[in-house]
Amino acid sequence: MTRVTRRALLIGGLALTTVGAGSAKLTDPFTLGVASGDPTYDGVVLWTRLAPAPLAEDGMGGMPSRVVPVKWEIALDERFRLVVRRGTAHARPEEGHSVHVDVRGLLPGREYFYRFSAEGHLSRVGRTRTALAPWTIGSGLTMAFASCSQFEHGYFTAYRRMAEDQPDLVLHLGDYQYEYKAGSYVAPGGNPRDHEGPETETLANYRQRHAQYKSDPDLQEAHAVAPWSVVWDDHEVDNNWADEVYEKPQTPQPNFLARRAAAFQAYYENMPIRNKPNGIDLQLYRRIQWGGLANFHMLDTRQYRDDQLCGDGVKACPERLEPTRTITGAEQEKWLLDGLRRSHARWDVLGQQVFFSQLDFTPGAGETNNMDAWDGYAANRDRVAAGFSRARNTVVLTGDVHAAWAAEVKERWNDPTSRTVATELVSTSITSGGDGSETRAETPAMLAENPHVKYFNNRRGYVRTRFTAREVRADFRAVDYVSAPGAPVTTKASFAIEDRNPGLHRLS
Repeated sequence: MTRVTRRALLIGGLALTTVGAGSAKLTDPFTLGVASGDPTYDGVVLWTRLAPAPLAEDGMGGMPSRVVPVKWEIALDERFRLVVRRGTAHARPEEGHSVHVDVRGLLPGREYFYRFSAEGHLSRVGRTRTALAPWTIGSGLTMAFASCSQFEHGYFTAYRRMAEDQPDLVLHLGDYQYEYKAGSYVAPGGNPRDHEGPETETLANYRQRHAQYKSDPDLQEAHAVAPWSVVWDDHEVDNNWADEVYEKPQTPQPNFLARRAAAFQAYYENMPIRNKPNGIDLQLYRRIQWGGLANFHMLDTRQYRDDQLCGDGVKACPERLEPTRTITGAEQEKWLLDGLRRSHARWDVLGQQVFFSQLDFTPGAGETNNMDAWDGYAANRDRVAAGFSRARNTVVLTGDVHAAWAAEVKERWNDPTSRTVATELVSTSITSGGDGSETRAETPAMLAENPHVKYFNNRRGYVRTRFTAREVRADFRAVDYVSAPGAPVTTKASFAIEDRNPGLHRLS
């Protein structure tokens, strides 16, 4: 596996100097880095966004109001001696001067390098990879997944450590950026950094906020090392939003649908995805097929859900069992179940946002559940879980909860002896919640109340997985602090999931 080396960066810098000498019309427009995403066996999406002044309040990144040609090239080597595709895209002001190039005609299962040039400047070099050819199992896939990166709550060191692991694919499961104005969401111990601008409500606000996050060098490293497949959760729009319903009915948002449309537009502009928004709609659920080894079913549990019951939060709420309640919407549920039924992959993987397994927060008599998670939509969850038997192996990947968890998905939740039908792996946050700790005071009682939950840790980090024909290995990776930059990373626990044997086997 080839690394994006210091030599490649130096080559890029020399080329930038040469190309830019005496001819630059803008200062460096590639301040937000480069990214790739949603690989197929013969292609990948390449992304950049031009922004010489990324934190400009108007959200335009210091760009003039004109179309700018952007050249791109993709090569087999990091010195670009073996260029296999090149072309010119156009960065348009109505799309925030973003560039999305859907490159096709590549070879399956191959590593590639890419870069952009515009206005006399050359971007950094990015590394990407195509998926395996259909039906091919291959020798394995290293995939890392993460969620919940609140800029104010800490430094994005975990992204850099993820990049150092050199994954083949990265999944981001939501809360890539947060909407709050500076100081309105404070981590325990205080915020070491501040957001620019007000709470995000307009297209200019969301563009500026995405630009602030994309300016972070640790996040840029993670994007440049591998293709990403992303889905949103709530903070990309508004905390705990549900379809056309905003978080706090007591604080009216008469322009919420315009806010949602602006957030979707900015999300598209700043992510390496193919689909464009259409007003307040953007179909984000999709599949990434990695040959015959794995199907990644990327879900959207925000855009089509019913409003949270009982005023949201952790409640005792019998209405959560109503059969008509949905977190996926009927169309997406059918799409998922059909995909599981037709799958020939060794592993079917759900990339999604909120806790899937049942979780009772009250030890002893009585039961309380999180109305924002799948527990608030229990019948929808049970139909999906019943569909897991149609696939050979199913693994659910989850973000949102700012802590690492591992659980076994049960055929009957209140019967610990019932059959395990899948496994759930939950990534902690990149920064949200601050430094965290190894555990929390309520952990022993929570685990005793929910025996299908096998692991919990409250540090910040990500999950590194290795998919092979025989097993999935999951390493829960964490840093001890995010309140200062540069923390080392350690593996807090490792589990294996065996082919045709759903359940967690602790390795360390």
